[in-house]
Amino acid sequence: MEPTEAELRDQYGRRLEDKGAWRQATTLEAAGELTARWLEGTSQYQAATFTPGYDDETGPIAAELAALNRNGLFTKESQPGLKSPRSAQRQYVTGFCSAETAAELLNLSTRTELVTVAHAPGESSSAAIPVTLDGREVVTVLGSSENPVQEDQIEGWADESNETLALLLADSWYVEILDPIWGRNNVLLPAIQSALRARQAPI
Repeated sequence: MEPTEAELRDQYGRRLEDKGAWRQATTLEAAGELTARWLEGTSQYQAATFTPGYDDETGPIAAELAALNRNGLFTKESQPGLKSPRSAQRQYVTGFCSAETAAELLNLSTRTELVTVAHAPGESSSAAIPVTLDGREVVTVLGSSENPVQEDQIEGWADESNETLALLLADSWYVEILDPIWGRNNVLLPAIQSALRARQAPI
C-alpha cells in the first residue's frame, strides 16, 4: 500500500524524505549545500523554516543565495531590497559561519558602505536596525544574535536536523549583513560572494 501524501509530509507540508538528509548534515558546509538545494527547488525541507518552499520575493535572489551557501555562509534569513510608495526594504542576509569567514564579512564594513553585525558564539545580544518599513511603521529589525544558546533552542535545532549540527551552530559565528540604501538590490549579494571567494582563495 502506497503511503498517502499526508504520511509523506510533516504538519508544515515539508517532505519528510528530504528531512533525512538533514539528519546526516553535521557540518556548516553540509547545511549550506542542503540549503542551496532547497533554494534551487530540489528539496522541500529546510531546517527551522516551517514551509516547504521560500516566499515569492526570494525567487529573484534564490540563485545568488544558493551560491553563498556553497561558499561558506549557511544562510538563515534574507530579503531583497524593495521600495514602493507604501513600503520599503533594505536588502539583507543572515547566517552561520566560521570565525575566519565572519572576520572577512566584517571587513566589508571597512571597505564598503555595507553594514555587518557579527555575533560571537554564545553571545546573547540585541539591537534594532530597521530593515523593513510599512508606511512609517518598522516591521523588521536586525541586530539580535540567533545562535541557539538556550537549551530549548538547541533542542529545537536538533529536532529539525541533528544534535551535532545544533551544537555546532551554538559554537559558530552568526552574521547579519545589510545594505543601508533602501530599495537597492544589486550590491549586497555580489559583495558577500566576492568576500567569501576571497576567503577561500589560496594564498
